[in-house]
Amino acid sequence: MIIYPAIDLKDGVCVRLLRGDMDRATIFNNDPARQALDFQDSGFQWLHLVDLNGAMEGRSVNTDAVMNVIQSIDIPVQLGGGIRTMKALEHWFSAGVSRAVLGTAALADPDFVLAACREFEGNVVVAIDARDGRVAIDGWTRDSGVRVLDLALRFEDCGAAAILYTDINRDGAMNGVNVDATVDLAFAVTTPVIASGGVSSLRDIRDLKGHEDAGIDGVIIGRALYDGRIDPVEAIKAAMG
Repeated sequence: MIIYPAIDLKDGVCVRLLRGDMDRATIFNNDPARQALDFQDSGFQWLHLVDLNGAMEGRSVNTDAVMNVIQSIDIPVQLGGGIRTMKALEHWFSAGVSRAVLGTAALADPDFVLAACREFEGNVVVAIDARDGRVAIDGWTRDSGVRVLDLALRFEDCGAAAILYTDINRDGAMNGVNVDATVDLAFAVTTPVIASGGVSSLRDIRDLKGHEDAGIDGVIIGRALYDGRIDPVEAIKAAMG
């Protein structure tokens, strides 16, 4: 199971939000590239990078910060936030991004996401952000009314690298990951699932690792790494089993 340390970019700096609320952002590092290097030096094999402003505006906003991160590290980067056209995908892949994360577009323009998954097979992650079992869009600000599983099933066998499932109510709240909902989704689809939202302890990692056979491929960790609740070395050991 892969651990993806997360860097969320807001106005050019590294922040963590509480339950997806842009007005409740805590700055953890003014130098995202330095933070990325720290994660790489800790032994992580991937980086999860999100342009929060981009997610809100529907286009890449923190472009300079993203480029600085990509150019500062050797480990692969998966990038999300505001990527909603094939041209944007091509731009970021040519810039060095290894995987693109498509979220709002999965609901707003599923034909585009399906085409992207097929064109860039194995390099596109479909993000499903949920609140109370329903998909949230536009930077987590709107409830679509669509059930998580209904959306996930639309992207079966299309070449997606993974489904990134985030429980927004858990995100940044340090209340533990929603293991049951993540496992239920993983059992219901054939695409690998990456868990996100609320990971706060090594126990969360071990609980997810125990369900790896269900199709849980990885987990994203943010605030718990920044505030020291989870030690990077111990986290990697737990994920490796």
